[in-house]
Amino acid sequence: MPARSRPRSAAAAASAAAILLAAVLTGCSDDSSPDEHGSASSAESTGSAGHSHGPEASVGEISHIHGLGVNPGDGRLYVATHRGVIAVDDDGSAERVGDTADYMGFTVAGKDTFLGSGHPAEGSGDHANRGLIRSTDAGKTWTSLSLAGKSDFHALEEVDGTIYGYDSTAGLLRVSENGKKWDERAELAALDIAVSPEDPGTVLATTQSGVARSTDGGKTFGDGSEPVLTHLSWAEGGTLYGIAPDGVVHRSADGGESWKKAGTVPGGQPQALTAVDADRVLAATGSGVHESRDGGKSFTRRLAVSEE
Repeated sequence: MPARSRPRSAAAAASAAAILLAAVLTGCSDDSSPDEHGSASSAESTGSAGHSHGPEASVGEISHIHGLGVNPGDGRLYVATHRGVIAVDDDGSAERVGDTADYMGFTVAGKDTFLGSGHPAEGSGDHANRGLIRSTDAGKTWTSLSLAGKSDFHALEEVDGTIYGYDSTAGLLRVSENGKKWDERAELAALDIAVSPEDPGTVLATTQSGVARSTDGGKTFGDGSEPVLTHLSWAEGGTLYGIAPDGVVHRSADGGESWKKAGTVPGGQPQALTAVDADRVLAATGSGVHESRDGGKSFTRRLAVSEE
């Protein structure tokens, strides 16, 4: 039967999500103690400009990738990691653009505009769970919008100005028109979400039993169906991509009703996936960020990461 809004307790949903997360990824990858995170007395801007490193210094410190996106403002690839957001140029050079916080949910929402969530850099004094944060200068600085101290979004999508976030702390989907006031939608154990750019009422979620579908904006979800995927990404124009725990890339031309295998991303367990367009796909695995320009058939590594 279809999953209705709030079908189980938040604790049960969050626990199931954690089990799924541990099975296919490295988890929240926050290896700092709670005392190091602390709590904030203010929800103002929490980022800092500068702290950029040369390519070798930055690449050597990169691990646990949580999000990918191409900024239409400068055309660079941005990589959200356990220790800050990294900007990558076409020649392979890379630099950290802001602080060293742990960025979990991450999406490029527009020119130089990013949405994120996660945990603060050590010693920042910010909330342990940062709620929804936004940058309007391509990741250099961030401002808290809402739910600081309450929510940790592990997946974020922005479609036609509406923000969809999977709140891992409560195990539910939240939807907001302005990033400040949220509507609580279905409660489910999910790892990633994707929203149709052509029909925002269609929301997909990756679960232990496969891809679950909602046709009412995330208020209810049906049962998961194969293939079992860890991450999803919907390109403009309708092409949908997914990646399986073994790195096999799946492609759908009918919104996930049917899937075809395209190729395999090297490097082990998937960590993030973003479809830039119908043919260009970015995927992060244990060995780094890989890019395909032929619809997921073949991949070239854009950025290597260190192993921890």
